[in-house]
Amino acid sequence: MTEGAGFLAVDSGGSGMRVVVGTVGRGVLARRETREPVRTGERGIDPGHLMEQLVPMVRASAAESGVAEPGAAVIGAAGLASLGDALRAELPAALAREFGIGRVALVADAVTAYVGALGPRPGAVVAAGTGLIATGTDLTCWRRADGWGHLLGDCGSGAWIGRAGLEAALRAYDGRPGGSVALLGRAEELFGPMRGLPGRLYPRPDRPAVLASFAPQVAGCADGDPVAADILRAAARHMAESAAAVCPGTGEPQVAFTGGLFKIGAPLVVPLEEELAKRLPHARRVPAAGDPLQGAVRIATDLATGELTLPGDEALLCVASGKRD
Repeated sequence: MTEGAGFLAVDSGGSGMRVVVGTVGRGVLARRETREPVRTGERGIDPGHLMEQLVPMVRASAAESGVAEPGAAVIGAAGLASLGDALRAELPAALAREFGIGRVALVADAVTAYVGALGPRPGAVVAAGTGLIATGTDLTCWRRADGWGHLLGDCGSGAWIGRAGLEAALRAYDGRPGGSVALLGRAEELFGPMRGLPGRLYPRPDRPAVLASFAPQVAGCADGDPVAADILRAAARHMAESAAAVCPGTGEPQVAFTGGLFKIGAPLVVPLEEELAKRLPHARRVPAAGDPLQGAVRIATDLATGELTLPGDEALLCVASGKRD
């Protein structure tokens, strides 16, 4: 494909779906989004529900942009690595039937976050919000660390920080060592009396997000409370460990961090820089250039022009050819 070729780029995550249509050379021409996350079930991510949301957005974007039949598509999806079998089996043919798209890349959101942050170059990216995952590549293969969810991992994430902060609040409430009176006060302001916290938290399906909502409170106490400061130092250590686990050990790799968690600022970022200097002295810390949607657009553009150089991976980045039925 050459200059002017059309592309579709999708970023599907826990808060909904973002869709852009554009052309090589002119870039993004139309954008749509929905706040409804794609369902998951026994087969993993539901391809039918994804298409149900995607089709009207793509048709509206195509009409707005004049790109009637994008030649290449990138579907970036949260959970693709472990929940994407049905998408990989059905989505390329579905996109070919609906839009005539011949080349489809199914990409984990960790990879779109990587490409949005660094582009196609060696390095490591830690994406941290409610959860946390680290992704790295030397351009021959992908490596990932953590991303195991709030019960088994996501160490250093917003949910991890929030849970540690609430544990410190409950320790203070009980009179046990390691508690924080400051965090206890913040927790009661946000959630009400501590005695009722388990009943308000455990039944909720959005427990990770509720836990993560307390992370800014931990950061707000860190300047004057050693327990809160220690929680953020531990989170920084976990992040740096994950980055080191995936970062190429030779050359001059770049390291970037992306995601909403870093909005809490210096109480987390300062110890993180210190930990990175210890664990990755050969890597260069750089700001993230863009977000996962921009990463999906970059991959889609390279796919449309035949210039995609990123390594393939069955779980993380799979390119398929759609066939019309």
